[in-house]
Order: sequence, then C-alpha cells, then structure tokens
Amino acid sequence: MSHEPIALSAALASFDALWSPRIVTRVNDYDVRIARVSGEHIWHVHEDTDEFFLVLDGELHISLREPAGERTVRLAQGSVFTVPRGTQHKPYAPAGAAILMFEPTGTPTVGDRHDEIPNHIDATTGHLLDS
Repeated sequence: MSHEPIALSAALASFDALWSPRIVTRVNDYDVRIARVSGEHIWHVHEDTDEFFLVLDGELHISLREPAGERTVRLAQGSVFTVPRGTQHKPYAPAGAAILMFEPTGTPTVGDRHDEIPNHIDATTGHLLDS
C-alpha cells in the first residue's frame, strides 16, 4: 500500500477490467476499492457486513430484495448508498460507471451466497492497484 496521495482518476485510468475492483488503500481492517462497472453483476448477499457504494462517474442501480419486496435504488454521480448486511442485492450500470466501495478486507465481490457467476464477473477479494 502506498503512503502517498492517490488520484482516483489516475487509478481508474490504470485498468480497463469491468467488475474487477482494485484496492487503492486500507483503513484499519477495511479496503477502499474502486471499480469500473457496466451491465449487470449478480444477485448476492454479504451475511456479516454492510457494503458501501460511492458513484464516482456515471450511474449505478442497485436492486434489493427486502422483507417488504423488491426495489431498485438509482445512484447518480456523487451519490452514496449502503446495502445493509444480509440484504440480497444486484448492482448494475446500464451505461457504465466508476464506483468506490468500502468493506472489510477479504470480503468477496460475490458475497457469501450468490447466483451462478458469469465470465464477466471477477470473483475476488480485490486486486492491489499496482497489479
């Protein structure tokens, strides 16, 4: 991990892979990850942790399956949203987006329970930015 300032625009420009987050820094036991996203992710759930999203560019939609039913939140550039632990959700970006996520180190991108993982989804706990 670098102990120097990191320009998120430069970090995002350093890779093209979609749905394949890069770890830009760590805060205590949490990863700060950035990702380029387009199209659909998969339905999944993180049983023991919330998942924080900040939209850096574009628009991100997150479908949620909650006790009251299914709903979708739409996050414009600059918007934040936290998916509560135990909530099944599916992010998607119809026109593409750049996002920042904050979650405990080692949290898999596909959660603890998930649908079948298609080839365009990187099932990872994040890649170091330099790799």
